[in-house]
Amino acid sequence: MDSLNPNESAANQLRSFVERIERLSEELKGIQDDIKDVYAEAKGNGFDTKALRKIIALRKKDAAEREEEEAILELYMQALGMIPGSGVREAAE
Repeated sequence: MDSLNPNESAANQLRSFVERIERLSEELKGIQDDIKDVYAEAKGNGFDTKALRKIIALRKKDAAEREEEEAILELYMQALGMIPGSGVREAAE
């Protein structure tokens, strides 16, 4: 009976994990390059890539999370007088 000792088994398992991670990392690099190419294509067609990235980030969030973030942003902008008619900046001046 040819059984591996525990050290060999653990080493084989470790090697397998490392090889899988390396393979997935290579696939990820390829996907990241593809995404970069799509952004470049969008930019070449006149789209603002900064806005596209923001849209992608917002679409990852659920509606409640987006609404909460937008409400906090609006509150902060009002506090800083960045929203016309909020009266904060006018009162401070």
